[in-house]
Amino acid sequence: MSEAEPTMETAPADPVTEPATEAATEAVVEAEFTELDVDAPRVGIIMGSKSDLETMEKAAKVLEEHGVTSEIRVMSAHRDPEMVADYCKNARMRGLRVIIAGAGLSAALPGVAAAHTDLPVIGVPLTSGLSAAGGLDAILSVVQMPPGVPVASVGLDNPRNAAHLALRILNA
Repeated sequence: MSEAEPTMETAPADPVTEPATEAATEAVVEAEFTELDVDAPRVGIIMGSKSDLETMEKAAKVLEEHGVTSEIRVMSAHRDPEMVADYCKNARMRGLRVIIAGAGLSAALPGVAAAHTDLPVIGVPLTSGLSAAGGLDAILSVVQMPPGVPVASVGLDNPRNAAHLALRILNA
């Protein structure tokens, strides 16, 4: 008696069920990719000026202490709005899940970021030596966003709280 060779039988594709099966497969694959632990940063930390770097690095330190990767970028909503828009539009695709945006004076960066992404944006109003209002201008700019462009806000010069809020968002 000889052993029969295994054969693979394939049924012709059913045009009615094929798209549904394809969509279901894509959903399963997407769900599996979402659960993968990747090296990509989970939190983007952006600020409008290099002079804010020392303050905003405090957020990165808190995230690092909790094992969450982040990236830090300097980009101005006023001097280079296209860079801010591109960064925020592509943030999710690159693995980011939250954006922390620090800015002083008119503090436009958090709002511009929120206008270009569906990710949560946490605004950190920052004091500035140029401010006539002692940081109140930045606070009001961050919290007074128009409907449909939400920005969470933490206290003046408090990027640590922004990082803790980002951790809560990631763990929700």
